[in-house]
Amino acid sequence: MRPAILIHGPTASGKTRLATALARKHGGEIVNADAMQCYADLNVLTARPDAEELASAPHHLFGHVDAAARYSVGVWSKDAAAKIAELRDAGRLPIIVGGTGLYLMALTEGLSDIPAVSDQHRDKARAMVEADQTGARAMLLEKDPATADRIEANDRQRTSRALEVLFATGKPLSSFHGQAAPVLPPGTWAGITLTPPRETLYARINARVDAMMRANALDEARALWQRRLDSALPVMRAHGMPGFCDHFEGRASLADAVDRCKRDTRRYAKRQMTWIAHQFTLWPRIPSEDLSVRVRVISDIAAETVG
Repeated sequence: MRPAILIHGPTASGKTRLATALARKHGGEIVNADAMQCYADLNVLTARPDAEELASAPHHLFGHVDAAARYSVGVWSKDAAAKIAELRDAGRLPIIVGGTGLYLMALTEGLSDIPAVSDQHRDKARAMVEADQTGARAMLLEKDPATADRIEANDRQRTSRALEVLFATGKPLSSFHGQAAPVLPPGTWAGITLTPPRETLYARINARVDAMMRANALDEARALWQRRLDSALPVMRAHGMPGFCDHFEGRASLADAVDRCKRDTRRYAKRQMTWIAHQFTLWPRIPSEDLSVRVRVISDIAAETVG
């Protein structure tokens, strides 16, 4: 059995281009591992593969979730496991690609089922984070330091998620990690991380946002805003949406909203690079931006991986 290929890296690092090149070379199919690209309502703003890229190889788990849903890593891992098994049964190579590191860790390290959380516990956690983010993080550091270490200090969504599990179960979120067998045991996958120079990455992010605006990202954002969904839903915190919502509601100019989108995306890319440095310590890094180099390196690593 050929090992599945896993590609991780910060936003705008060229993951999609590499994945499609590998799919063409090895007869593979691409499985999404980016949390925001799962949502149907945001295509341009989340940089989902374009028509040409979609036509170059089969793509799965892109745009299949409605914006009103709370799609979680647990649900995604089950969906991804089923798709990977289906591809392998068909003799196709799974290429899992995305910037959500927790999704990839769920595949390779295992993620146990977490008991359902009631609205009461979810609302309690959310209210705590909104009222005192510093205090909420301090509680998480005390009660679940392992999870706190994996969450950026200003990540309200994941802080709230960790606290709601703690309130609902009396156990830290980290106690549920790694208890179940991983979807991809050692020897059945090969993974790499893309680590281009930061200055290059930031310039590419700025250019991408400008391209998004030319591709009607504003209309896409307005259509989602007009649904009047809960602002705490994950999709409403997609890069660009908070600033565009402020613009639609008269609190910010369009120029300010665009600048905020660029700034937030750059900051997110920086956090992704930090995540890679701390959590993906054993994954080979590819700093080169040359596509042929990237294809050759991951192909060689996969060939050396014994299932």
